[in-house]
Amino acid sequence: MSVPEVVREIITRNRSIFDCMKMDLINYTALAVKIQPDVERVLGNPVNLNTIVVAIKRYADSFDVKDEVEEKSVLKNARLSLTDGIVDIKFSVNDSQGVDPLMILDKFSKITSNYDFFRSSDSFRFLTEDLADIRQIFDTLPNQKDIFSTGLAKIRISIPTNQNKSDVVSYVAEVLHDNGIELVNAFFSQDNIIIILNEKDASRAYEILHSDIIRTT
Repeated sequence: MSVPEVVREIITRNRSIFDCMKMDLINYTALAVKIQPDVERVLGNPVNLNTIVVAIKRYADSFDVKDEVEEKSVLKNARLSLTDGIVDIKFSVNDSQGVDPLMILDKFSKITSNYDFFRSSDSFRFLTEDLADIRQIFDTLPNQKDIFSTGLAKIRISIPTNQNKSDVVSYVAEVLHDNGIELVNAFFSQDNIIIILNEKDASRAYEILHSDIIRTT
């Protein structure tokens, strides 16, 4: 992930910062100082404060063309897939006790192909179906109850390669927020954007986003 992508993800996940930025009520340098540790943690290396300030400024500038974005819709020609019954499994590198992530991935592949794996500088994360066989893979890890977050669903958003993906998460977060639905988390991959929601909101969120795609196609 690039610095701008990480900055967008952090701001989008924090609704109060997101709303203040939209209303132009936030000091970019102060915000950069606040989120710099999170940016560096995700990227796994030091990041210059001015680089973060520039990324915040560019993200804030994107709201100035909000009407144009809504007219064209960043979701045009996008494809959606919804999976409920998702568990978010997150554990730190220290808690892994030398467990090889490749070994875990091999075990996953024998149980299900429907999972996503994310690696940051200090943790591992899996998004997958909440299956008993999956939970058994992590039997040897300490604090097992603390590594599982349940009651979730994910919507995978696939955007055509010739379309700009940079505004998708903020656009989706705003559309859902306007309909009373908040994101639990969001993740960028090379080909897709994955949004995590509470399972009770997932079907309605899918219909809202799907309607948006139909409207602009």
